[in-house]
Amino acid sequence: MSNNIIGKILLYPFSLIYGLVMSTRNLLYEAGVLKSTKFSTPVISVGNLSIGGAGKTPHVEHLIRLLRDYINVGTLSRGYKRKTKGFRIIKASDNALVSGDEPLQYRRKYPDIVVAVSESRALGIPEMLKAHPSLQTIILDDAFQHLSVTPALNILLTQYDKLYVHDHLLPLGRLRERSENSSRANIIIVSKCPRNEEDVDKELILKQLTPAPYQKVYFSFYRYLNPYSFIDTQSRIDLSEYSGLILISAIANTSYLLNYLESKVGEIKTLVYEDHHIFKPKDIEHLSHVFNNFQTDKKCILTTEKDATRLELHYPEIVQKNLPIFVLPLEVDFHFGDQSNFDKEIKDFLLNFKV
Repeated sequence: MSNNIIGKILLYPFSLIYGLVMSTRNLLYEAGVLKSTKFSTPVISVGNLSIGGAGKTPHVEHLIRLLRDYINVGTLSRGYKRKTKGFRIIKASDNALVSGDEPLQYRRKYPDIVVAVSESRALGIPEMLKAHPSLQTIILDDAFQHLSVTPALNILLTQYDKLYVHDHLLPLGRLRERSENSSRANIIIVSKCPRNEEDVDKELILKQLTPAPYQKVYFSFYRYLNPYSFIDTQSRIDLSEYSGLILISAIANTSYLLNYLESKVGEIKTLVYEDHHIFKPKDIEHLSHVFNNFQTDKKCILTTEKDATRLELHYPEIVQKNLPIFVLPLEVDFHFGDQSNFDKEIKDFLLNFKV
């Protein structure tokens, strides 16, 4: 406990400096010294104030599924941890090193949409529209803090048990900006809520967030689907038929996922790596060793869709070792009957959009 207090004291000055830098940057944008670009094509930003773990990817996918049957949709991401630079339109034949894991996931799952990556959102959007002038809306993945673009609709995520109002600025906490900058959001989504609606303390959360009158707050949770085979995506399993599994994951937070898995499977072994970890041959060797020495009646290996794009880099070794890896898909749902309300708000925004 004393070490934790000492650590916080040591980090506090660095958080103050970081906060001063970010506040100065924001003031320069507000004063017009630094320019923020608006586009005639509606831009929807999905992001969070903290670093990782709030569930941006599933919420971006929800928007894709909602809109792609009606309009031409594109997504733009940074492409975190990719080895390429600059603007790039992602192809299904790319790998995670070329595109980043999340953009590749979007491209593979939704082949009818345009997926692009660029370190600069302000430069990436014109490039997307130049390459695909028929695009009718662009979804920015993890762009809340990128003030060089003024989105037409700003969606801010915050995790149910890690609200930004209880957090601190980096490096003392996980916030990239001060919590009061949540005022830029048009919509706030409290993500990763308990799956049982009765366990969600809606009034307490609203009291803590104190949203502005113009901000609508939604409460979302994950609905996990039956896992599909890493080798044969048409083959699916029911987790309740397994006595044990090994979870290999490199996502920002596994607690929500583990809570679900513990309700399905008796024994779970975890191989957890840092977020966006690029798996190495030694990781596959270790996975094989753990699996072969896992003494249980019926066992399998489970991973997330995002992790699967990086495990794919070792596809031949996985096939050779005959590792039964399954991928767990998920979808976002909303409590309090709000899915239809959220979907309607997005559609109404686009129908009423004016330059």
